[in-house]
Amino acid sequence: MTTLPSNPSRNSRAAGAMILMGLAYPLLAHAAVLSGRAGLVAASIGWLVVLTLLPGLRRRSLAAWAALAAASVGLYAIAGSAAAPRLLFLPPVLIIGCMAWVFGHTLRRGRTPLIESIIRALNGPQDSLNEEIIGYARRLTGVWTGLLVVLAVINAALALCADPGGLLLTFGVQPVVTVPLSLWSLFANVLNYLLVAGLFVGEFMFRRRRFPQQPYGGLLDFTRRVAGLGTMFRDPSTTSPPDSTPDVARPAAGGQPR
Repeated sequence: MTTLPSNPSRNSRAAGAMILMGLAYPLLAHAAVLSGRAGLVAASIGWLVVLTLLPGLRRRSLAAWAALAAASVGLYAIAGSAAAPRLLFLPPVLIIGCMAWVFGHTLRRGRTPLIESIIRALNGPQDSLNEEIIGYARRLTGVWTGLLVVLAVINAALALCADPGGLLLTFGVQPVVTVPLSLWSLFANVLNYLLVAGLFVGEFMFRRRRFPQQPYGGLLDFTRRVAGLGTMFRDPSTTSPPDSTPDVARPAAGGQPR
């Protein structure tokens, strides 16, 4: 069957739209928690559902559209429920926990660390990587895994101890220590992602000094290229990624990290 060629500029715009939607979600969720309005809570969760399903929706996947329809019915049903705000406890734990798994499971024996896969995708799999770069990639994958695991655990602990409306109080259990609901939301929906962004930017700056030759421009170009890798973050290969990475410059052998 003949497949249409990919459109790099269209893919780039789609990746940019997803990044903007991802940046908007934590702010929308934080506003929903502070306001306590069930409708705003449902809207923020709906925003997250659309963001999650967007790749499938763009491919006109029947399963994605069916999931969107089911989620819409569910959100409509809970929009006026007092239990709606409690749903916002789940995304910070699930999102960060899934990210930790995406990084961490590639550190198992026989797998290629995720950062190394990204390096090969950006530089071209035909490039040879020296031991220093491979070691750096594995350590960096471990750093990302550690940070994300810690954040997921803190998110879960704060959700359990939040007052009012925390998970323990919901089940009639008085926590030993309580934290204001607004403090949980500030950490889970704002500081959480600022810490992730801080590591992303800080590591980029460090890498530019340690490995000055890179196959991309500045931070925005690098972010766009990484976002364009898409499926690698859902199912990182156990070996080097395929030889067809669209819209990525391929420098001479000896490519540099990420």
